[in-house]
Amino acid sequence: MSNPQQLRYSKEHEWLTDAVDGVATVGITEHAANALGDIVYVQLPEVGATVTAGQECGELESTKSVSELYSPVTGEVVEANQDVVDDPALVNTAPFEGGWLFKVRLSDEPGDLLSADEYTAFTAG
Repeated sequence: MSNPQQLRYSKEHEWLTDAVDGVATVGITEHAANALGDIVYVQLPEVGATVTAGQECGELESTKSVSELYSPVTGEVVEANQDVVDDPALVNTAPFEGGWLFKVRLSDEPGDLLSADEYTAFTAG
């Protein structure tokens, strides 16, 4: 399992792209998707909602369990990925591509996110 080098990662297993025009994309890692198993339901934050770093903002339900979704950053949700709501399996099959979850306009710089190498070491621990 490889974690894309250009992304940053939270200890709650979310990933974040670098912001473009103040907007970053959020998803869950392949590690988290594999741990959850087959995802059958995704609840994302609403467009226009404010999310707070480290706070719950949605949930992912799999055949094994329900897992809270935490925002790795603080800001306003500008887009939710309707494709994963319609086809939650995208989170399992393409967690770093089509399985992204939402886009957020950052209100401050993310703090304690990990590099790909740090996240890999964290999940190996």
